[in-house]
Amino acid sequence: MQNKIAKLHALIEEQIKKQEYGQSPKELYEPIRYIMSLGGKRLRPTLVLLSYSLFEIDPEEVIDQALAVEVFHNFTLMHDDIMDEAPLRRGKKTVHEKWNGNTAILSGDVMLVKAYDMLLSTRKKQLKHVLRIFNKCAAEVCEGQQMDMIFETKSKVTEAEYIEMIRLKTAVLIGMSLELGAILAETKSSTQEYLREFGENIGIGFQLKDDLLDVYGDKKKFGKQVGGDIISNKKTFLLIEALERANTKQKAELNKWLKATDFDPEEKVKAVTAIYDEIGIKELTEVKMNEYFDKGFSAFKKVDASLSGKAMLKEFAEALIDRVN
Repeated sequence: MQNKIAKLHALIEEQIKKQEYGQSPKELYEPIRYIMSLGGKRLRPTLVLLSYSLFEIDPEEVIDQALAVEVFHNFTLMHDDIMDEAPLRRGKKTVHEKWNGNTAILSGDVMLVKAYDMLLSTRKKQLKHVLRIFNKCAAEVCEGQQMDMIFETKSKVTEAEYIEMIRLKTAVLIGMSLELGAILAETKSSTQEYLREFGENIGIGFQLKDDLLDVYGDKKKFGKQVGGDIISNKKTFLLIEALERANTKQKAELNKWLKATDFDPEEKVKAVTAIYDEIGIKELTEVKMNEYFDKGFSAFKKVDASLSGKAMLKEFAEALIDRVN
């Protein structure tokens, strides 16, 4: 099965290299080729192909649509990096750092146009449905990003608000990728819904795991600074639950670190993590994370498809769940 997944990844990378976005002015198109060449897990296009492969033999038939999802995803990353003033993306300079903010905005806009252009290879009878779910997902991703920015200045964020934010910002695109593959394979609507539900729930679980790894991950395996969310006061599931469950002393200590402007980052991470340990935040997050993974796999069980195809998609999802970076 790993060999089949590797072949899908190779197909995706090969087609990404072949893509023509435009030539002139080169300052507009070079940033697109640059961000698309930075790699990544290629999770979303792989899910499109795996979903389609549950019902049809040749996933190459829908490679354009799979790549449209990846181009859209990278467009959102390019614009997110501008909003977050992020210096690095996958260990390399972000587009706005390598070029400038205005160029990054324009190049991102072209990527969105290109994503729609790639969807136009969809068969006429499916095109309207595909554009409808793509548009809904695109708007929801923007809603999630706006919520995330609102949370930066909001004094209190509830667990429900946070889960909805990560559902919109991260999980809906994973769900749509699986739904898209099923639509292109002309499956019944219930199958499309089960696959979308599967994707959305594991997507929420993935983000909760990212929150957890940011605090409790192995620095060597995690691939980025452990404790970055604590240093930046990011309102993750862990912090939200800690503030909700802390006793008077713990809450005072947490608020002291949240308000501090001059501090030693290592000391802050150590102190806040100690409070998390006292409250049992790691275990609470694991329970919530696994709750969403279980919801996802429950929906997946209802998908009527070949056992071999389902086994491959299930194995792929489980490998992502078990990751340590």
